[in-house]
Amino acid sequence: MASERLIDQFDAVLSDLDGVVYAGPDAIPGAPEALEEVKSGGRPVIFVTNNASRSVDQVAEHLTELGVETTGEAVISSAQAAAGVLKERLAAGTNVLITGSQALAQLIEEAGLNPVWSQEEEPRAVVQGFDPGLGWKDLAEAAYVLADRGVLWMATNTDASIPQQRGIAPGNGTLVDAVSAATRRTPEVAGKPEAPIFVAGAQRVGSTAPVVIGDRLDTDILGGNRAGFATIAVLTGVDTPESILGAVTEQRPRYIIKTLAGLFEPMPSVHIEIGDDGSDDGLSGHWVEATSAGVTARAQGESVVVSGDDDDLDAWRAACAAWWKLHPDVTEPTRPRVVWEHP
Repeated sequence: MASERLIDQFDAVLSDLDGVVYAGPDAIPGAPEALEEVKSGGRPVIFVTNNASRSVDQVAEHLTELGVETTGEAVISSAQAAAGVLKERLAAGTNVLITGSQALAQLIEEAGLNPVWSQEEEPRAVVQGFDPGLGWKDLAEAAYVLADRGVLWMATNTDASIPQQRGIAPGNGTLVDAVSAATRRTPEVAGKPEAPIFVAGAQRVGSTAPVVIGDRLDTDILGGNRAGFATIAVLTGVDTPESILGAVTEQRPRYIIKTLAGLFEPMPSVHIEIGDDGSDDGLSGHWVEATSAGVTARAQGESVVVSGDDDDLDAWRAACAAWWKLHPDVTEPTRPRVVWEHP
């Protein structure tokens, strides 16, 4: 087992918010304390969020209230990313329909564009971001504008769901899908899982060895991987050990931790063995065995046999190592059969 703490490998943290730091208005237990400890060790923390319903200053204020001392400079939002892209693509003063919050409209105005709220004002672009107050009329207005195929459509993000205090709720992606179904159009996407928002975060603090931490494979982990950064999946939000095990290749995290406290623990090393039982088809006999922290997992065929308990994260880490080595190129989520051989 390595002696260094996980966090010691990195010089900065690029952290998601929903499902990592808080769920709804409340902090995830231990998360603020862990992030303050990261900062006290001299590592900057940049918060990367796809939530376009609030300004970066409002996000920073919320974080500070939860115990993470933060300013707007430490927050990068998908709304900022969308405004930046539109600024590059449109002439100054162009009318842009806002399907989202006042905070999003303010960013569009700061980018030198003119936020509008009606088709009657002849917008040449639509920007769509999450706002819990959006209703049918707002989505319909976007659809009316997008009937003109010359109008640019930019979505801040396409998260299908968002963690809330009472559970998992529909995210911006579900609202984007509604407009897409009505218009038969697909928007461009500015935020996660695209790489630029992560690259900008690392550049803001001059990081050369950042790590991306998130609870979602399809946004945080995928985007961090696309940026070429190390990624950590934390099990306090959307994705679970089962979904991580069956993840497509480009959404697989480098590390898995239960909570942010795992940043200050060493990561166990993994030993891999590869073999073949000599079956006639040359496929079903092929196996990969991974051993980590005294737990062994053997992946063969469509199954993983684990010598551990399903509540042991080291067992899941071993299972992932074996399954991913056996199936290195996966483009659709899988559902391997996991067999637990309790010690």
